[in-house]
Amino acid sequence: MSTPDSQAVSDYLLQLQQSICDALAAEDGKAGFIKDEWRREGGNGGGLTRVLADGAVFEQAGVNYSLVTGDALPASATAHRPELAGRRFTAMGVSLVIHPRNPHVPTSHANVRFFIAEKDGEEPVWWFGGGFDLTPYYGYREDCVHWHQTAKKACEPFGEDTYARYKKWCDEYFYIKHRNEQRGVGGLFFDDLNEPDFATSFAIMQSIGNHYVPAYLPIVQKRKHAEYTEAERQFQLYRRGRYVEFNLVYDRGTLFGLQTGGRTESILMSLPPLVRFEYNYQPEAGTPEAELYDYYLKPRDWINEA
Repeated sequence: MSTPDSQAVSDYLLQLQQSICDALAAEDGKAGFIKDEWRREGGNGGGLTRVLADGAVFEQAGVNYSLVTGDALPASATAHRPELAGRRFTAMGVSLVIHPRNPHVPTSHANVRFFIAEKDGEEPVWWFGGGFDLTPYYGYREDCVHWHQTAKKACEPFGEDTYARYKKWCDEYFYIKHRNEQRGVGGLFFDDLNEPDFATSFAIMQSIGNHYVPAYLPIVQKRKHAEYTEAERQFQLYRRGRYVEFNLVYDRGTLFGLQTGGRTESILMSLPPLVRFEYNYQPEAGTPEAELYDYYLKPRDWINEA
């Protein structure tokens, strides 16, 4: 197992953040990303949060880089990995959530991260994780196919079964148990990746990070000028509530950040700027809203849907 190079990972993550922000700002054409550089108290890391707000295409887009260090891990980490107790750690990553203005443009999320826990006299414990997923409000089969075809391309250099495994993992992870409902149409998700060696694991993480923009922007370009009604806008705001529920109840990154005393503003930048809750909403049969539930919010073999 090759020696992990934390500096190389950090350099890549900052470059990835910059390239994604450049692409999204160019696509929006109205608003740019503010930069908010921050440090944790006690010098235990920091980060660079970048947010685009009230754009022509994106109602809010947040792209966050963070590097956090500590002398002890929180309960969210050691509960499943008791061997990490008593180790100092470094966690770094880029996490982004894009909330579009037009209901026909899906919300998207991506995250790539690296974690290393060290103890004097022992081998470091490290791994990569991440992925990307798509959350449409109105379903378009060709968009879902394109998203998954691009995800498959990201995985192809690393084995024939990599896409299938990470796709299944994504479907299982982004599942809202209390709703018995998928959050969206999936994509890729992986965690605890440290085989066969550091170089290969790092390459997988980079490939997935680099394929996010080619997966998402063609969908944005196709749908951003679509006409929509006030009723469709209200449905978008209602469905955004599912994003809030998942992130605050299940998301590992959110829980880890809050339990490690992370920067709350940066951790919760993933939440939508506007959201609506409605008691016992049921879509009317035969409508596009019902089709979202009945067809799109189910694990599907999108590659063969083409």
